[in-house]
Amino acid sequence: MSIPILEACKKRKRWPKLFGFHTFADPGCPINPTSHFSDNIRVYLRECAEVEDYDFHGMPIWCTLLVNENRGFLVPVYTVEESVKDSAKPFCDQCRCTGEIWNRGWSNHFVSKRRYHFIIPIDEEWNKPLGDGVFDDQTHLLHGMIHCNGFGHLICLNGIEGGSRYLCGREIMDLWDRICTLLRTRRITVEDSSRKRCMDLRLLHGVAYGHPWFGRWGYKFCLGSFGVKETNYVRAIEILGSLELDQIIHDFGCTDKCTEIRSIFQYYRDLSETQLITLKDILRIMLTLKSRAPAPKVLNTASSSSSSSLKLSSRRSLQSRPSLKDKATKVRKFSTFIANMDSRWPARRLEYAAEVIVNALKEKRETECTHDGMTRQEVRDAARMHIGDTGLLDYVLKSMNNVIVGNHVVRRSVNPATRVLEYTLRELGKLGKGTPVSDMELEIIPKLSMVPGADVYSDVVYLYRNVLLNYPDSELVELATRAVLDSKHLVKEWPFSDEDDQLLRFVCHVMPSLSERENFTREFPPGEFIVVPPYATVGELKETVERTLRDTYCIMEQMIVTEIEGMDGIADEEVLFGMIESGSEIWMRGTGMCMENEFKYEGGAENWKVNCECGAVDDDGERMVACDICEVWQHTACSGIDDSETVPPLFVCPKCCAMLIPTRLESSDCGGSIELSPVYQVGMELY
Repeated sequence: MSIPILEACKKRKRWPKLFGFHTFADPGCPINPTSHFSDNIRVYLRECAEVEDYDFHGMPIWCTLLVNENRGFLVPVYTVEESVKDSAKPFCDQCRCTGEIWNRGWSNHFVSKRRYHFIIPIDEEWNKPLGDGVFDDQTHLLHGMIHCNGFGHLICLNGIEGGSRYLCGREIMDLWDRICTLLRTRRITVEDSSRKRCMDLRLLHGVAYGHPWFGRWGYKFCLGSFGVKETNYVRAIEILGSLELDQIIHDFGCTDKCTEIRSIFQYYRDLSETQLITLKDILRIMLTLKSRAPAPKVLNTASSSSSSSLKLSSRRSLQSRPSLKDKATKVRKFSTFIANMDSRWPARRLEYAAEVIVNALKEKRETECTHDGMTRQEVRDAARMHIGDTGLLDYVLKSMNNVIVGNHVVRRSVNPATRVLEYTLRELGKLGKGTPVSDMELEIIPKLSMVPGADVYSDVVYLYRNVLLNYPDSELVELATRAVLDSKHLVKEWPFSDEDDQLLRFVCHVMPSLSERENFTREFPPGEFIVVPPYATVGELKETVERTLRDTYCIMEQMIVTEIEGMDGIADEEVLFGMIESGSEIWMRGTGMCMENEFKYEGGAENWKVNCECGAVDDDGERMVACDICEVWQHTACSGIDDSETVPPLFVCPKCCAMLIPTRLESSDCGGSIELSPVYQVGMELY
């Protein structure tokens, strides 16, 4: 429920600061910080937030109250400061799976001392304290995390169709983008798995607009799975968007879909004031009409266009009932349920993923002798031991609620003690007598309308399913579609710039001393943004760099800057103004980096190496296996191991296999590990 403004203010020890939801974090509103992120966040918390009278496992919590005066509700934005040294997870999983054109990946970044979590809970939690599992809860309307060095990740975003009754995804995303801009973050990543009506929006919006849904705010290609590079992605978008409508009708001429596709094309051509020639043209006008039309009343299942999670509409209706125990809850067979779902995965893989999830829940119950459930993250981590396709796991987890898999029923509910969404398992024979078992779905998914224009959504879905996913006899279209779907890691960069004010700004790269340099086995992370007064001296610049690095990174608590490259012989008392141009990059050398510190790299202490045949050189979040000889990691899919198969106890990669048995490279003795996955070929065919 929303918080009435007066009621919320009365609950505070003192009258809180209130800010407008749609204007908060606009330039100069309410602050105008000019330094780097680690300084700006302190100003933000001091001027724009109130510290709460409780903490989360020792982590301080601040709350910023945003008012929507027109609609009469108050939105809390919580900020939690997490100390890495005291954290249960000191290393960042998101950084580990973020590779960029700038360097091998964020796993090479030094571990930052603090992380700042920005959280807007789901509506029902707005007037409750944050509880356990808050960092893993996927029901938040917003969860963004920024390291104190200015690099961060958008972890969760859910709008109206994702569970909120007051805020749409675009409003929340606008707010998040303004906050990041105000605080001068450097780069933010997001894993785009957003879906709507069973359509992947990175594919739909990519073809229609040339960029994913998050591209409206400047998010671009960051990392592709299975070796997909940015050039492959751009070419794939061009191929799909430039498909000519007349050619599509011709290619579908011998199929039973031709009449419907021709009718849809003709309807929107007649409706448009401009000529529609390509698939990009018609999808763009359809999405424009869809955004203006009211949502169909028959729709009971929806997924947010700004959300990585699919919510069941029944969840909100169930919460409004007085007691779940007083009502019989229908369950349905998972095999029957998926038969009515439009998925890019075959039913066999969906059923296998469901069985893996059930086995994980069973193992939890048997090993710990408890009937407690598992959080979504716990289930996901356990299942990833057998399935590397995280998109598949997320898709199945979103669908598993009151479903029968084998002889068990999987249920999903919020733990009243922890307020965290959990999955539980019950044997089918132990259900209550009043629990009906039905082969029918709880939600009614409307059938596609064969009358063009009656439901624009249905027309879009029809083209998505048939043209993009099932184009007849076209390997090029299939490869292009898969390349776009495998490009889900996005990033936005706020580039460094010298602003028109009196302050001096530099990008400072600090190199270790020559004696310490041999201890570095990875690439150096990007330089730090440094801001100093206009008449700062050389010595004051060194002190500012030292103070910033000591405050930011765990391994630099004793850092001392000894020299600035190109300024040998210049005394520390000399004024910088006129000596170094503001906006320049500066290289410094120093001592005191503690290479024995356990919190060294965000990717952890392991110096693993990825070198897959598909071209991947870093962890992209997909399932991988390491060669038992060279210990190099590669995708199981690219090695001929299906996700439904367990990894063999002994695995030898093709290169080592060739060295061991060079004359039998093409024989079956090398197993499936030398086969090239079709996914791998995406990286080769789209130039």
